[in-house]
Amino acid sequence: MVLRRSLFNAYRTSSRIVWSGPGSKRFHGGGSSGKWLGCSLAGAAGYVVASDNLDINGKVSKSFNNVGSKSTLPLSDLQSPVYCTDRKELDRVVEELKRVVGNDQDHFSESQSDLDSHSDTYFNTHHPKADQRPRIVLFPSSTEEVSQIMKICHDNNVPVIPFSGGTSLEGHFMPTRSASTVVLDVSKFMNRIVKLNQTDLDVEVQAGVPWEDLNDFLGEHGLLFGCDPGPGAQIGGCVANSCSGTNAYRYGTMKENVVNLTVVLPDGTVVKTKKRPRKSSAGYNLNGLFTGSEGTLGIVTEATVKCHVKPVMETVVVASFPTVGDAAACSSNITQEGIQLNAMELLDDEMMKLINSSGATFRTDWKELPTMFFKIGGRNDNIIQQVIAELERIAKQHKASSFEFATDEEKKIQLWEARKVALWSVIDASRSKNENANIWTTDVAVPLSNFAKVIEETKEEMSKSPLINAVVGHAGDGNFHSFIVYNNDDEKKICEEIVDNMVRRAINADGTCTGEHGVGVGKRKFLLEELGDAPVDLMRKIKLAIDPKRILNPDKIFKIDPNEPDLH
Repeated sequence: MVLRRSLFNAYRTSSRIVWSGPGSKRFHGGGSSGKWLGCSLAGAAGYVVASDNLDINGKVSKSFNNVGSKSTLPLSDLQSPVYCTDRKELDRVVEELKRVVGNDQDHFSESQSDLDSHSDTYFNTHHPKADQRPRIVLFPSSTEEVSQIMKICHDNNVPVIPFSGGTSLEGHFMPTRSASTVVLDVSKFMNRIVKLNQTDLDVEVQAGVPWEDLNDFLGEHGLLFGCDPGPGAQIGGCVANSCSGTNAYRYGTMKENVVNLTVVLPDGTVVKTKKRPRKSSAGYNLNGLFTGSEGTLGIVTEATVKCHVKPVMETVVVASFPTVGDAAACSSNITQEGIQLNAMELLDDEMMKLINSSGATFRTDWKELPTMFFKIGGRNDNIIQQVIAELERIAKQHKASSFEFATDEEKKIQLWEARKVALWSVIDASRSKNENANIWTTDVAVPLSNFAKVIEETKEEMSKSPLINAVVGHAGDGNFHSFIVYNNDDEKKICEEIVDNMVRRAINADGTCTGEHGVGVGKRKFLLEELGDAPVDLMRKIKLAIDPKRILNPDKIFKIDPNEPDLH
């Protein structure tokens, strides 16, 4: 017997299961225990295939088969989620949400410009359709307000997209469920640095704190934040996308820098993942569960993150190489020899040309060759000079044609500047030729032993194309990015083919489809290719266990709807 209901509940009697829900007929048998099983199974649109019998211990017999009885959850076992689409009902919910934020117009927006800016950016790789805009943007002030908002949205099947800096790249905050969606933006009123625990080397912050502001604050105390993602990124998004950046080689990615999180779950429940110990073996690693979940499991409202002691001294070394393969091989050799650097970055020849032509740095005479940028830190100049000597030795082994290092603070900043302006140099170059040009920026990561080969093959394919392109790599992590510019549909097809080949090349080299950008909607198919069905089905099972109504950032990372609409 198959029962299909938009909403249902189930409880156990001594020999039967009872379903009830709006508009449903009650199906039950004898007995009087009335113990609730609490199974929402597939959420608001679940289904159950059932027999009449439970065994003597109350366990479901083999003839009972539903999405709640499996360890993983294939997409085919689900029905489509049911969201609030009735305009009058949605208007009522929106008015209720406005009351949570005090009906204060500073705390919500329905203006077209805000709806647009919370749906897309120029540098996104995947763009929403014109009608894919949220119903309203909310700017809460506290964890408590976020909790109240989520309770209302959960009760009324309203999708919610968490938002902070809006710098993600793979369509992470695309409102795929259109006008039914609420965007919850923590950047405006939840941006305080709460407390620095300097002795413990950690700091408590709200989710809307920009990472640059946090780094400036910590710098006054001789400390730094370990991650350095793109400009404008905020702590909530850094956690959601498990950011990293140029400093990850030395200080780790966001996964390694989270001490604890305050998270609001889809039904409004507030959880704190742990206290503030540096190590713990107490239960599941909830930090690891929410870090990198892209807002699909909960909304991070506060985080305690590690601080790192700033190096007493630091310098920058720049070395140029005849090929990108030589530069990549140099970086791998440095890591294999155990030389500890603060950062190790690779820019290809096309990137160096664009930096020169854009005039974005203090100089325009950079060697237009694949170039490595190294940060070296130490407690005194002797240590730094020893590391420089080791770097120069390895660089020469890999045919380095130039090798220069900063002798003072000003030159250090100048030399590193070329690395920091990479993306904007590509954007400037593309916009100078066509103000409507699009840029596709994506990343992969591979084991260090395969880094040189994969990046060389990708570079070769990109060089043969007619498109403006450049490569930037976090060489110490085996992680590299491509920036590709396209101007029309035909060029977009070329771009897509290059990206597809780049990603599959990385996966075939035992790598990953994304080292730090995340999956969003742009790389869902590659996640399946990389991991296979079972791991993704397990992720889907976790998603449905925490978010049975599938309201948090729908359609990101993997499919949650077997009848998914066209997303973009």
